Amino acid sequence: MTCVPEVPKKVKPTVLIAATSHWFPTARLAMALADAGCNVEAVCPPRHPLRVTRAVHQTHTYRGLAPLISLADAIGAAKPDLIIPGDDLSTRHLHHLYRQELDRGQKGSHTCELIQRSFGAPESFPVVYERASFMRLAEEEGVRAPKTGVVSNLEDLRRWTSRMGFPVVLKADGTSGGDGVRVAETLEEAERAFRALQAPPLLARAAKRALVDHDKTLVWPSLFRRRFVVSAQTFVDGHEATSMVACSKGTVLAGLHFEVIHKRYSAGPATVMRLIDNAEISGAVEKIVCRLGLSGVHGFDFMIEAHTGNAYLIEINPRTTQVGHLALGPGRDLAAALAGVLTGTAIQPRPKVTESDTITLFPQEWMKDPESPFLQSGYHDVPWGEPQLILACVRQALKRNHSKTLLKWGLTSPTVSATSLRQVDERATRINHELSKCRHE
Repeated sequence: MTCVPEVPKKVKPTVLIAATSHWFPTARLAMALADAGCNVEAVCPPRHPLRVTRAVHQTHTYRGLAPLISLADAIGAAKPDLIIPGDDLSTRHLHHLYRQELDRGQKGSHTCELIQRSFGAPESFPVVYERASFMRLAEEEGVRAPKTGVVSNLEDLRRWTSRMGFPVVLKADGTSGGDGVRVAETLEEAERAFRALQAPPLLARAAKRALVDHDKTLVWPSLFRRRFVVSAQTFVDGHEATSMVACSKGTVLAGLHFEVIHKRYSAGPATVMRLIDNAEISGAVEKIVCRLGLSGVHGFDFMIEAHTGNAYLIEINPRTTQVGHLALGPGRDLAAALAGVLTGTAIQPRPKVTESDTITLFPQEWMKDPESPFLQSGYHDVPWGEPQLILACVRQALKRNHSKTLLKWGLTSPTVSATSLRQVDERATRINHELSKCRHE
């Protein structure tokens, strides 16, 4: 395995966050890293939440039609000690940039060393995208995982379901957030799901995602009519759990492990989670991190089987996740762990944000249901010190037509217009007041 370069030690290291989609957790991670003593810069699209938080010292523009140039320019300007990808597409871009710079020999060596420090051994890069290969690797390490295999066509699918039975879980490589996952109860459902998952995304869907959600992940697959690789996986009856770790050269430095209590929708991201100690989960994560020689931050998804309590590893995410910013005590502060590695000092965890085990993610649960009881019963993770970030959340709610959210705050216009955006601005004080009431009730 390739030797990962040592991290240069600095009193105030620079971390560059790379983001391609308008995802709020990246802004929260920036706040955490700044609080842990890092200088934070970001390369992101215009109007990204990273641009409204005071934690980011400098922003660089990500251009969807020239992604590698955007990233190379940002690296050259920021001279970071570490890069953290904020989404799957930024991870792919950085891996591609590594291969591009590797071909340049000595001229690209600095960038290659930086990317290796940020992700770990380059041999791991392709494995994290190929679900079937990753599941085989997990089994080799003695990690419990559902049976998984690539299905290239309908005949493969029929043979798989004939051997493994139903329900069957179908997943498209290179997707995240539940977008590329289907559970089928019958062969007819499975065949229909397979066709939908394998097909290149419709241009209209890619355009909507790019223009409304500012997410260009589907643009190139749509333009080039690129089909997705689909894997079939045996179904585990149970509930979900998720982990995120900070690591360096194959060693876990800090980790957060949660069971999922509430989700935005059935196959979507979690909105409410409960902190857990699970030896099987933490042990599985440590084995994978060691086997792949990982560095930086990585997320892992599990299913906890209902009738046995066994934990099955089902996914790896080579990027930050929704929980990366949380400070929950020694061994549970990822930002502090990364800062310790970069400065060459002992890890100094930040004060715990809560003693509650239940974490209600903001804005996820609030945007899903402004009347949710979890906003008061759990620790509602609102960035109280960043009112502009809260306002950006409301703007996104308006654009995505979350009608319940709009009605909660007296915003009735279902379309995006100058008038409706002014309405949002006028309600900013009221929103903070209402959220503060939820905080203290």
